[in-house]
Amino acid sequence: MLTAGELAGLVVAIFWAILVCFMAVVLVRLARLLTETTKSVAELSDRLAPLLDDMSQTVSEANRRLVAVEAVTENVREVSGNMVKITSVVSALVAGPVIKISALGHGLRVAMARRERRGPGRWARAVRTAER
Repeated sequence: MLTAGELAGLVVAIFWAILVCFMAVVLVRLARLLTETTKSVAELSDRLAPLLDDMSQTVSEANRRLVAVEAVTENVREVSGNMVKITSVVSALVAGPVIKISALGHGLRVAMARRERRGPGRWARAVRTAER
């Protein structure tokens, strides 16, 4: 029969054997995971290089077009500024005479209205006298 010390040693040996088997399974799974991760990273690297090249070309093209759009925007800004200046000049040139013509028309209407209320005035009498 086994002594108590031998029995304890046997139990510890069995425990260590189970622990080593468990650790071996974990290490095998970890090795598989690392292998798959390495394959995935390599595959991703192979796919990423062309993608980065395409993205670089896209960004370069976008920057080139933005420069063109910036030039167009600058021209539009200049044209709109010139239009504001032209509008103010035309307004100043046209508004003055239009206001004067409007005032003249209003004055003539007021004069005609007064004349109609008074009846024939001295001009009408002068015209009738000249006709005789």
